[in-house]
Amino acid sequence: MSFLAFDGIRKSYGEKRAVDGVSFEVPAGEVFGLLGPNGAGKTTLIRILMDIIRADAGTVTLFGKALDGPALDRVGYLPEERGLYRKQKVADVMTYFGELKGLARADSRRRAIAWLSRIGMPEVANRKVEALSKGMAQKVQIASTFLHEPELAVLDEPFSGLDPINVQFVRELIVERRRAGRTTILSAHQMNLVEELCDRVALIHEGRLVVYGPLDEVRERYSLPEVIVGLRGELPAAIPGAAYVRSDDDDDCERKEPGPLGDGAPRTWRIGLADGTAPADLLAALVRAGLAIERFEKALTPLEEIFIRVVQGERA
Repeated sequence: MSFLAFDGIRKSYGEKRAVDGVSFEVPAGEVFGLLGPNGAGKTTLIRILMDIIRADAGTVTLFGKALDGPALDRVGYLPEERGLYRKQKVADVMTYFGELKGLARADSRRRAIAWLSRIGMPEVANRKVEALSKGMAQKVQIASTFLHEPELAVLDEPFSGLDPINVQFVRELIVERRRAGRTTILSAHQMNLVEELCDRVALIHEGRLVVYGPLDEVRERYSLPEVIVGLRGELPAAIPGAAYVRSDDDDDCERKEPGPLGDGAPRTWRIGLADGTAPADLLAALVRAGLAIERFEKALTPLEEIFIRVVQGERA
């Protein structure tokens, strides 16, 4: 039984096809990255999941059955467009949101006060929302999303407007949810955080699913045939099986043909593998050359580079 599954989702706005036959699953207990450039269809897909809008075709299955109100009560949603009632008191707004998810008023109020303490803002309980800074309002909305301990949390750009300390705090909340076996869908443009947090990713581009799978497998699939080598000493003028060598200590160093490199100091090199050369073959060649190898590993392409490559239509 799938925890969450999208099957053949299509949605158009007039002549514009926002989502075009998207199908994928979100396993339980994972942090799932929903990625894509602006206008790719991510928010439309999320709104279909939250039953804010209806798909033209396709189905969404949540907790093993079709979407309904009781199922959505078990979901927390942080929309990209923030939505706090500015003229109301902070604790009252949070309490109301908890009640919308089925909590009794007293329990919701108690949780609201507890969450305000947890986010370091107990003093704002009786302030009006309009008195909060953008970052403070963002933290209140995040706390409201988690107030009823949702089995699934859908977070659309949760790091927007937060300083580095609060980005780290939200990161810890997401990790805590995973440890508790709860599921989180994370839609964000901060690829370093997505890469750090997510177990699995889906990349939507022009309404279509173009990349999907466990993060490690995605990085493996789109990485160039390169290895990173840390060593002391001088590289030989010719390395069997090496297509190119460049210094990994100097981002501005252009790729070049192998040649006399290094001065005996510890250095890190990025070596491209020639066609038909396995990493083990290159390692054996370096060992035969008598080099003191301190590090040898396959170079995995950062998620941000994969994102750009796929969106721009390039292939590894």
